[in-house]
Amino acid sequence: MSKLTTPSALADIDQALTPREIVTALDRYIIGQDDAKRAVAIAIRNRWRRQRLPEEMRRDVAPKNILMIGPTGVGKTEIARRLARLTGAPFVKVEATKYTEVGYYGRDVESMVRELVENAIGLVRERERKQVEEEAKRRVEERLLDLLVPKPQLFGERDEEDEAQYERTRAKFHAMLINGELDQRRVEVTTEQRPTPMVLGGMGLEQMDVDLQSMFEKILPKISQTREMTVAEARKVLFEQECESLLDPDKINAQAVELAENLGILFVDEIDKVVASDTRGADVSRQGVQRDLLPIVEGTTIQTKYGYVKTDHILFIAAGAFHQVRPSDLMPELQGRFPIRVELSDLKKEDFVRILTEPKNSLTRQYQALLETEGVSIEFTQDAVEALADYAYRVNQTTQNIGARRLYTMMERLLEEVSFEAPDMKMGKVVVNAAYVEERLKEVTEDEDLSKFIL
Repeated sequence: MSKLTTPSALADIDQALTPREIVTALDRYIIGQDDAKRAVAIAIRNRWRRQRLPEEMRRDVAPKNILMIGPTGVGKTEIARRLARLTGAPFVKVEATKYTEVGYYGRDVESMVRELVENAIGLVRERERKQVEEEAKRRVEERLLDLLVPKPQLFGERDEEDEAQYERTRAKFHAMLINGELDQRRVEVTTEQRPTPMVLGGMGLEQMDVDLQSMFEKILPKISQTREMTVAEARKVLFEQECESLLDPDKINAQAVELAENLGILFVDEIDKVVASDTRGADVSRQGVQRDLLPIVEGTTIQTKYGYVKTDHILFIAAGAFHQVRPSDLMPELQGRFPIRVELSDLKKEDFVRILTEPKNSLTRQYQALLETEGVSIEFTQDAVEALADYAYRVNQTTQNIGARRLYTMMERLLEEVSFEAPDMKMGKVVVNAAYVEERLKEVTEDEDLSKFIL
């Protein structure tokens, strides 16, 4: 039996979170939708389990892709986004409607995989950068000292006394540099940058753009420029240069590809919008998007500027409201690639109350923190929260149901006057109660023509 191994590129991001821990973490930001939380928690744990299987079995364990069904604003996107932050995995959210079948004008479906790799590059780069920061800082100090205390150019031999004097001066400047006493001293720094080629894209030219850009980046010369700046400014510029010189691009690219292949999450929103309801015009392209998406979800190899990327073990989470169509209207082959289906429920008044008060980043806490910067304290009474939740629920029922997003504009409308007057109030306290809510929202929500604009 093969030895159990964990790929090296995944070691730092491979967190052993249990499904219960994942659900608990999601509960801090998302109210309700327990079935969806459990489904994604199990899917993430299964990826952790897969990394501990023998190599020959690990290749055959496919991800259990998830199809989320539910109206807008109930938490589909937020679950996927929070999940990616929680696990530290590469994550890209794409809209299915932005893509078209190969041969039509629009984005190539394969570009979503390239975006995922770019995201992974950023994660690996940040991780590698933290490991070289101390060495980069040391090098920056040496370079700044070279600029502040340049070695004297002597035509003859340098005697020991001159050498000792130079070292004493350098040590003195080093102490001043560390204490920030030289931050306003001006020095000249040489910067280099490579010009970015402009490649015009178009129908079917997306991959050609990648190839051309990569070629131009290699052949175009770097442009050097000498700038005068303060030591404080130079420290930042030189730090970036030293970090770049200490990073190994080939190592970063290889680890990023491995990370995207094994832990990447692709969230495909509005999947219901590419269901063809006719056989003519745009519907033909929509059906073509499904056909182009199928091999990527099944598992294929995509060419990117960082190398070939296999999609066999990327986790796909698709989501859609499915108001006009049903999940069964998707291509049968594509349906089969999303074995886990969860239905997210509409938000009730009680859910709106919890959304306003329980999450770590609730809207009430956000507005309290924002206005606190102006010295204005806001207190939301329980009856105010109940009234606001009731208005949000009723407007959703009588107009377009957009879920929790209804609260954003309602809160902005509710606190518009306070937000405007806050800088002039300097210090003060505002108590928002049910009467305050009713005074500012009743007229708008009762007027059907106006309520539709509360988005």
